[in-house]
Amino acid sequence: MDEIMTPEESLFLITKTIEETKKRFIENGHIMILWGSLTFIVFVSQYILVLLGLYKFFDIAWTCILFPLGAIYTLLYIKRKVKKNNLPRTIIGSIIITMSWMFGANLMILGLIFGHKLGEVIAPIFLILLALNIIMIGVSIKFKPIIIGGILLNLMGFAAFYINGQYHGLIMAAGAVVAMIIPGILLNKASKKEHV
Repeated sequence: MDEIMTPEESLFLITKTIEETKKRFIENGHIMILWGSLTFIVFVSQYILVLLGLYKFFDIAWTCILFPLGAIYTLLYIKRKVKKNNLPRTIIGSIIITMSWMFGANLMILGLIFGHKLGEVIAPIFLILLALNIIMIGVSIKFKPIIIGGILLNLMGFAAFYINGQYHGLIMAAGAVVAMIIPGILLNKASKKEHV
């Protein structure tokens, strides 16, 4: 027969789940740095390609190479780490992973299939959607630098509606630094503090 948990036991279980998920994210701050770096490289290079008039020749190939490589690395790294350390999945971790993969897949579909229909609003929409994902991760693991980075990215997304489209690549690159690279570095620092 199932035992009924007391409110204290239930709160303890929720807190323990959040802390376990946070610990795993802290140990994997380099993944956030990787995605921030890939985003930065792709969008700065797209901006440079636009300036050189080569955007139509190299844009799709560049984006279609780096982001899938990042996804493959992330998938293999996480699978190996889970198998090596025999880590059970937490519900919060599963939600974050599923939301992030769905977010990435939807952004790819929006960009590749519907990008021509979205026109100049594609970058602000990407930034706002990315911000929502990052804020959700930050709130889930209770890590303020990620929450702050997500909020700043969200504000950058709204501001991008008022900025000339030719500068959207730079805004997206700056957003990657603010919302992924800096919080990823801070996650790595938090990890080193825990291991000392």
